[in-house]
Amino acid sequence: MFIGHALLAFALAVRGAERLSVPRERALRFGVLAALFAAIPDVDVVYAPVGLLMQSAETVGPDVFWETANVIHRGPTHSLVMAGTLALAVFLWAVGTRGARALSLSLAAALVAVGALFSGAVGGVVVLVFVGSGFAVGELAAREGLAPRPLLAAALVGLWSHPFGDLFTGSPPPFLYPFDVVLVAERVALHPDPTGQLLAAFAVELGAIWLAVWTYAHLTDRRLTDLVSPRASLGAGYAAAALLLPAPTMERSAHFVFSVLAIGVVGAPVRPFSSGVDPLRVVVTGLAAVTVAAVAYATTYGVL
Repeated sequence: MFIGHALLAFALAVRGAERLSVPRERALRFGVLAALFAAIPDVDVVYAPVGLLMQSAETVGPDVFWETANVIHRGPTHSLVMAGTLALAVFLWAVGTRGARALSLSLAAALVAVGALFSGAVGGVVVLVFVGSGFAVGELAAREGLAPRPLLAAALVGLWSHPFGDLFTGSPPPFLYPFDVVLVAERVALHPDPTGQLLAAFAVELGAIWLAVWTYAHLTDRRLTDLVSPRASLGAGYAAAALLLPAPTMERSAHFVFSVLAIGVVGAPVRPFSSGVDPLRVVVTGLAAVTVAAVAYATTYGVL
């Protein structure tokens, strides 16, 4: 879901900017910044490398990595309260006055303190990285000439949209952390079958990516139908994976995710850096191939 979070925020931000009659170039920059902010909550996986250092090399693998990361993953950085406070702190820093920056630093320090108080030293360090990442994106926005109010809007779109995407793939994040209030108790069930749940969540992810691609194509006056090569149909061959690979679930999905995403290379030209290659056509064809592959796999799995 890492990419999906960012691309969904990009699409939402650009479409919102267009409705407000923002010029295309500015709308594109606004969308990119919202996407960067949307990626920030997942910096909490920085804990995983530290945790893995405490384990032997023989035990390190994808499952172990995520088990370690989930000690703190989807914690304080996925809170609407913490995200809103960070967005406000970044906004105040961008305002630039002495008083605003003093208040900005106070809010940033309070966020780190709350993380340490409610989630221990690890939580404090993770929130520190969270805050630092937010200020880094804010600095990038300032260099791009984005005014404080649009910056606040981009931060809120990105940071607040992120946690809701996790409702389909894992345990619900603590939306109101540090307050002991449960907003959503269980993951959204899209299908009763564990593999069906994974495939449905993957479809949601693909939908977010398609929305972002369509938004960019629309922004640049391109039509998606003109950007898909017939090579995308080769993704149908992935149906055989339903017969050859173990049925994936949310807990055991690496073999499915990495193999189906690999189908996207069918969109790559033989000489990708040669003149005349349209990067957007490559991306769209690869994405179409992955989509065809996912549908073919789901159809075959449903028949079995």
